[in-house]
Amino acid sequence: MGKQKVLVLLSGGLDSTLVTHILSDLGLCVEALHLTTPFCLCDRCSVNKVVESLGIKLHVIIAGQDYLDLITDPPHGYGSQMNPCLDCRIYMFKKAKILAEKIEAEFIATGEVLNERGFSQRKKAMFLIEKEAGLEGKILRPLSAKLLPATELENKNMIDRNRLYAIEGKRRTPQIQLAEKYNIKNYPCPAGGCLLTDINFARRLRDFFEHKDALTLKDVMFLKIGRHFRVGNSKIIVGRNEKENEKLLHLAEKNGIPYLETIGYNGPITLLMNSNNQSNMIKHAASITVRYSDASDVAEVMYKGKTEQKITIRAQNDDERLKWRINV
Repeated sequence: MGKQKVLVLLSGGLDSTLVTHILSDLGLCVEALHLTTPFCLCDRCSVNKVVESLGIKLHVIIAGQDYLDLITDPPHGYGSQMNPCLDCRIYMFKKAKILAEKIEAEFIATGEVLNERGFSQRKKAMFLIEKEAGLEGKILRPLSAKLLPATELENKNMIDRNRLYAIEGKRRTPQIQLAEKYNIKNYPCPAGGCLLTDINFARRLRDFFEHKDALTLKDVMFLKIGRHFRVGNSKIIVGRNEKENEKLLHLAEKNGIPYLETIGYNGPITLLMNSNNQSNMIKHAASITVRYSDASDVAEVMYKGKTEQKITIRAQNDDERLKWRINV
């Protein structure tokens, strides 16, 4: 076999890390693509560790507005939460195809495992994704290759099918054994790779789409932080810790968004969005702010918007708080 070039989709998780090692071990010329979205919880440090240890080239693509438009209206719908996994995979493979053509990679490889994920890693779903991405027969899945039809690459003897694997399902034992073989340590946990599968984040996003038609990167920044409350058309975002308070204060000052904070007590930064400064909405936001502060009952709150005002108010009762809360 000649030394063929392969582009590996490398998330930084164990499966894609294993595939990168396997293909390098087979003597192929490997380059990696790390495609990240605004919702990724992938470990970029793990990605860098893999490419540095193997001495391979890394390409990074950051999904932009075209990806957010896809999230807004996915042709194949959502999974259990707000995860459009089929359309997300199609999007990624289309981006990978463009890059593969540019770097003259003969094929694309992924760490997908047959039936590891019910929505996008069933045979039917895999073949649908390949077809819509224009990559039928050109995507190699080394961990499950022996359970799938041979790709063009195997049929043309570009890669030895006998040195690939037949891993299936959610059990991680075979991957853990392979990790020991390749001396791969401290790999990330397989759970929680995407915020769109998180039940709390999905609630926020559903609520967002009930009030707006389009999603922007700025919107995502706000969706990813704090406790969220909805009162009519207004959104109240409350910081959960010092780090979030700092971020919310920065976002408020940068974007001209009114915010509140307690006077004389440690407490959250609270953003009041889409309120048109209605006095009753300011009182609602102030009462929530006191509820999450160190004040036991009543406290003074500073509101900073187009004007500034001090409000002495009682902490919001739990019945109202739970009624308005979008997520914990």
